[in-house]
Amino acid sequence: MNDQPGPWGAAPPPPPPRAPDGWPPNVPGADGSLEEGEAARIAFADRRRDFFRLCLRGAALQFVTFGFYRFWLTTDVRRHLWSHTSLDGDALEYTGRAQELLIGFLVALAILTPVYAVYFLIGVEAERLRAFASVPLFFFLYLFGHFALYRARRYRLSRTVWRGVRFWMDGSGWAYAGRVFLWSLAVGLTAGAAWPWRVASLERYKMRHSLYGDQRGDFVGGGWALFKRVWWIGLILVFAVAAFAIGTVESIQSAMLPGRRAAFGGVGMTLAGLALFALPFVIPVYRAIEWRWWADGARLGETRLTCRLSYGALLGLYVKSALVGGLVVFGLVAAMMAVGAGMVAGLAGALKGSSLENVLSGGAGGAAAYAAIALMVAAYLVVGLAVGVVQRVYLQHDYWSRIATSLTVVGLDGLAAVTQRGDAANALGEGLADGLDVGGL
Repeated sequence: MNDQPGPWGAAPPPPPPRAPDGWPPNVPGADGSLEEGEAARIAFADRRRDFFRLCLRGAALQFVTFGFYRFWLTTDVRRHLWSHTSLDGDALEYTGRAQELLIGFLVALAILTPVYAVYFLIGVEAERLRAFASVPLFFFLYLFGHFALYRARRYRLSRTVWRGVRFWMDGSGWAYAGRVFLWSLAVGLTAGAAWPWRVASLERYKMRHSLYGDQRGDFVGGGWALFKRVWWIGLILVFAVAAFAIGTVESIQSAMLPGRRAAFGGVGMTLAGLALFALPFVIPVYRAIEWRWWADGARLGETRLTCRLSYGALLGLYVKSALVGGLVVFGLVAAMMAVGAGMVAGLAGALKGSSLENVLSGGAGGAAAYAAIALMVAAYLVVGLAVGVVQRVYLQHDYWSRIATSLTVVGLDGLAAVTQRGDAANALGEGLADGLDVGGL
């Protein structure tokens, strides 16, 4: 096992103890029937306080290293979550290293920097071509982002070990990005109706190229099965967009023609507001539905999953994350404003009778001016890092915990004869995903 912690962090805690014996060998399947073979729930040893301290320490080290520590923090977070997640008493193991993420990020910068440089030069040399250049740049980054996500998934799987056997992936990131492009066209042409089939096709490609040792995965879930579960969410989206469009058009016409009375403006905008307000609550419900659908279709040889995640299980996490994050931001901003007000008052006194040029050149109040600038920069960093801690605790740790403990593995004995295969992938995909800001846990 690779036990390298972050350069300033402690070693990861030991794996959780074995789950208690006596778990029944058969559990109900998706259709209510009993599945043959050994079954076991995925267990998660919830050490939330330790995880919070890990994130808090990581945020502090990110602050003093100007974000450079994030590669070590990501590695420590993954090791914590992996090592506390166990199946049949054996914990997962994450063998990735922060140095790999750092090197992957630097290589990704070497690839992405020329792309942004060319776009910048086009905008400088021909301002009228900037809008045209934005279109191919958007499509390139969209497809390249999905290529990066596929490669990042390959890296994370190849750094995940269970019972001494590595997970890994084959397949092509560009082939996956091509499928994303074609299915995105289909979704656009069908006004979103093809979305469930898009999700099913992409999951099928990912699972069929995912392996545990020499055991290849599969995905048997269909787009129609997902559509039947989420069609009402699509109606909410269509209603929100239509109401917002009608209300906006009516409001503009009323403003341009004062004598014209809007027929639907106020009502349309009100309904649009209600629909848009409901969207943040609908998204976690959709995610829960999608998780249950995915578990029903995922296969690893003869091994399959069942999922007990309730449709509202993730809703509370999103609400708590938003409330706690809002309170943290409000408290920090209020504290920074109070300190800043005192500094501004002192600066105003120092400026009295002095020109701004003299102040900034080191004259009266120069130290206060630079201190105020430093305070604003520090406030921005502190607020961002604090929100990052909240996001990691609620939307990584708690999200992981609820998903993991809702899953049961059926036919576990089918993995007993698996042998090691596959090589560890490089971290280029992780670096690209980080550089494009599309990365995940």
